[in-house]
This record gives sequence, C-alpha cells and structure tokens, in this order.
Amino acid sequence: MTMRRGVGLAAFDNHQRTAQQYSDLGSTFLQTHISELTDQLLTFQAALKKFAQSHADEIRSDPVFRSEFVKMCSAIGVDPLASSRANKKGSFWAELLGSDVNDFFFELAVRIIEICRRTRDENGGLMLVEDVKQQINSLPGRPPVSQEDIVRAVDTLAPLGHGFGIVRLANKDFIRSVPQELSRDQAVAIEATQALGYISVPILRDNLNWETARCIAVLDDLVASGLVWVDEQARPKEYWTPSWIRQ
Repeated sequence: MTMRRGVGLAAFDNHQRTAQQYSDLGSTFLQTHISELTDQLLTFQAALKKFAQSHADEIRSDPVFRSEFVKMCSAIGVDPLASSRANKKGSFWAELLGSDVNDFFFELAVRIIEICRRTRDENGGLMLVEDVKQQINSLPGRPPVSQEDIVRAVDTLAPLGHGFGIVRLANKDFIRSVPQELSRDQAVAIEATQALGYISVPILRDNLNWETARCIAVLDDLVASGLVWVDEQARPKEYWTPSWIRQ
C-alpha cells in the first residue's frame, strides 16, 4: 500500500514538472513572437512615414490616393487622425504632411459644420453627404474631397458631442447635425420620403401596417425637428422633405 502511494506521488510530481516546463516554453515562445511582431510593426510604420513624406502632395490633392493611404494606415493599426502624448505636434497626419496642411480632416470638419449650420433651416439638420461634397468641391482654390473624406471628417467631431454624425437612410449617407438621435420609426419614415419626396398618414399606415396614432406621433416629431414640412392644403396632409421642395 505504501509503495503504491509513493509511486503515485512521484508520478504527480513529474507531471507538475513537465507541465511547468511546457508553460515556461510557451511563455518564452509568446514573448519572442510578440517581440518579432513589434519589430515588424515599427518597420512598417517607418516605411509608411517615409512613403507619406514622399507622396505628401498626392495625399493632399488626390482624394483617391488619400483614401488608399488611410487604408494602408488602418491595415497596420495606425490612425492618422489620432494624437498621442508623444506627438506634441498633433495628429500623425499633421506630423507627416506638415503644419501648412494644419490637419486636413479637422479643417474639412470645420467647413462641414459651416455648411450644415447654414442649411439647417432648409433641411432640418439632415443633409446628404453627396450634397456637402459638391458644395465643398465648388469652393475655389480647395483640393477636391471624396465622400470618404467627409465621413472620416465627421467622425472626428464625435468626441465634441455636438450631435454631428453619419446616418444611413435608403442606402444613402446623410450628415445629422442636430443633437437628438433619430428613433427607429423616424428613420423608417425618412426613408419612405425618398420615393416620392413626401409621406402621409395613409402612406405610412398602409405600407408599414402602423396604427394611425403611431403615424401621427412620428410625423409630429419630424415636423417639430424640422426634418419635414407640412403641406396643409393637401388632403390628406403631405409631409415633405425640404430637399425635395427645393428641387
């Protein structure tokens, strides 16, 4: 009986020792692997910085080239818009392209804010990204921008908490420049306006199977937000999006 107990304890000790050896080996392998990946990442980042400095003019002036550059950054975990404690000059983007650019995306964000505020009475604070792009690209002496540039610039405004954001309705991107979020019902109603330019209680009730009270509540909220305008003379009342009225 004593011999069996001794053999069992010895086997248990050997098993623990083997397990510890495997654990130590795994930790060593993991540390080596992490070190190699870190070195590779630093190499990629250095190459990316050199590439950006060599092609700064194309990045500034060509929206397609700029988009591909940002994708390259994202692929190795670099956010061109992010500032760091180590980078006192501002964002990675500003450091690479020089202070004369003064942080391209933040300048673009300022222009977007100006356009959205100027047109808020016309569109209720919901403006197509394509319309914003056209207005910005019509300004003389400015490098062209793409829809991706505008979406990325709007994303930089999120920490400010001023209500700016991108919403997708009827397969189109809109800039929302009002503080309140669209409810699910409001978003569905706005999408419905894309077909005819307007909606009504019967349209919502018959196509969405909503109760009349629900339709009225949603439409009243949209009117209060300025996202639709009411044609009181139509029977039944029609609720138009401002962008269609201007066409």
